[in-house]
Amino acid sequence: MTGNDAVLALVVATALGFDFTNGFHDTGNAMATSIVTEALRPRVAVAVSAVLNLVGAFLSTAVAATIAGGLVDSGGVTLTVVFAGLVGGILWNLTTWFLGIPSSSSHALIGGVVGATMAAAGASAVKWQGLVSKVIVPAALSPFIAGTVAAIGTYLVYRLTRGVPERPRGRGFRLGQVGSASMVSLAHGTNDAQKTMGVITLALIANGTLDTGARSPTWVIASCATAIALGTYLGGWRVIRALGKGLLEIEPPQGMAAESASAAVILSSTDFGYSLSTTHVATGSILGSGVGRKGAVVRWHIARRMAVAWLSTLPTSAVVGAAAYWAAHWIGGTPGIVVIFIALVLASIAFFAASRHPAVTPENVNAAWTGSVAPAPAPAPDTEKVTW
Repeated sequence: MTGNDAVLALVVATALGFDFTNGFHDTGNAMATSIVTEALRPRVAVAVSAVLNLVGAFLSTAVAATIAGGLVDSGGVTLTVVFAGLVGGILWNLTTWFLGIPSSSSHALIGGVVGATMAAAGASAVKWQGLVSKVIVPAALSPFIAGTVAAIGTYLVYRLTRGVPERPRGRGFRLGQVGSASMVSLAHGTNDAQKTMGVITLALIANGTLDTGARSPTWVIASCATAIALGTYLGGWRVIRALGKGLLEIEPPQGMAAESASAAVILSSTDFGYSLSTTHVATGSILGSGVGRKGAVVRWHIARRMAVAWLSTLPTSAVVGAAAYWAAHWIGGTPGIVVIFIALVLASIAFFAASRHPAVTPENVNAAWTGSVAPAPAPAPDTEKVTW
């Protein structure tokens, strides 16, 4: 194996590691509301989500094409640039996952790649028009679109079923949530798994393995689908707690409306090749379901803190991606990438070790995010029953 091949192997391994973190970070997008309303048992929910993420990854490659060629000039991208971008995305994912903040894995990855590209080849190597039209504009509009759809849907389901007794209505909507949550998982696979496919394809182009403009090979699609499915199955309990119970108390009709809205918006964006944040969509849908239900209490202060995390994602991951590139470049060549890779592995182990301590809960999420008090005790991440 040549030095370049060794670097390519490390880049691919790091990309699959990012896809794994994406899986457990974004599980809450699909399954939080179904678990909260007890439509699905936690283990069943994440297992279903994992399988459908795997299936969804094979359904489309439009978003992968956007990531591979629509955001940065592939001529100015090297393996070191791709690797540094992945480091930025992974570190942001781990940080927000540890804090239980539902931030965007998609924007973390894109920010990392853009920051590393700018550090290596300057701002001219970034396709700003594509970044704005395919990433920033959808990021700004999608929560409002999803929230509006969910609010209207929630109002209608309560209006149309106002004469149905609460017990059978709840049971019926819980059954409906099985289908709607499954559609969100399928949609997540069609959009989020493709981002890593695009990055690996970009690395293969930078290495000369593929021609510029080439589509993702089958082995890339299969490996990314498997990585995100495995990450999903392990479950992102910290994010599920914040997203499922931190924003509002959700009833089954709201859950079904929110999930249906999320699936519709994500699948539509995938068809157009937009690199959408499923986190933004899911959060907007949940908030919309609170607006659409009379008497619902929405915790807007938590939503505002989520919004701050969203606004911070692109620039912060870009800075980390640029720093990782400069560090690897300063050390030089293959040794530089190996050193940063080892540091990334050690940082990941530290995050996972620290995650065995109590997670952030809705009752103290405000204080925990500001660091004023220690989080209250919570169940271990792998327990079957999720209590809040």
